[in-house]
Amino acid sequence: MNQSALATPIKRGRLPLHLEISEMLAREIKAGVLMEGEKLEPERAMAKRLGIAVGTLRKALSELHEKGMLQRVQGSGNYVRNVDEINTIYGFFRLELLGGGGLPSATTLSVDRVLGDAHINFSKHDSYYRIRRLRYLNNTGAALEEIWLDSSYARAPLTVETMTDSLYQLYKDRLGFWIGRVEDNLSVSPRPSWAPADFSPNAPESWGYVERRSWDQHGQQAEYSKTWFDCDTTRYVARWK
Repeated sequence: MNQSALATPIKRGRLPLHLEISEMLAREIKAGVLMEGEKLEPERAMAKRLGIAVGTLRKALSELHEKGMLQRVQGSGNYVRNVDEINTIYGFFRLELLGGGGLPSATTLSVDRVLGDAHINFSKHDSYYRIRRLRYLNNTGAALEEIWLDSSYARAPLTVETMTDSLYQLYKDRLGFWIGRVEDNLSVSPRPSWAPADFSPNAPESWGYVERRSWDQHGQQAEYSKTWFDCDTTRYVARWK
């Protein structure tokens, strides 16, 4: 087993710890860091290495087992299954560390209610929440995000304090809708002017750039986002079988 790939979860996130662990493992499986059929190390050894309680690890492994990503063999252990269709919190998140995987987390810089412009005009009322934040993979600065959310989805005001690491999870749990489809367009771009100077200061001048349009479960566009990612640390990956 590749021991170095599974970093200790960072504490920036607001997901319950067992979900952080299950999402981290799911991303390692999809990235091929943990291979199909590979046996995980014993639970007590894994829990000790990750610095968590055995009970927390078992809850994380149960999450993966329910999603079909682990096979439990009585008296033998847990074995990896890389299934085609999975329903994980970060199932639509396409950024990985260059070595594969990495647990996503975020620091929100600002949440502002603003009007759209000529390029952003899908809201029912021309009003949006513009969310700017920093993205990390494990402890590594990976990307800058600017998300435009149709404000009609939020009955109560959104603030920096209400943001979570996974906005798609927030949409489902707090706003009552979920993202059912996305479309990504990739190119390169300089980092935005609002980026903090000390975030990935050694990155090249040109960053990877992703424009994403996201639709809810009813086919209504709910979100438009821009993501700039540091190509020295991070890659965009989409996989098909």
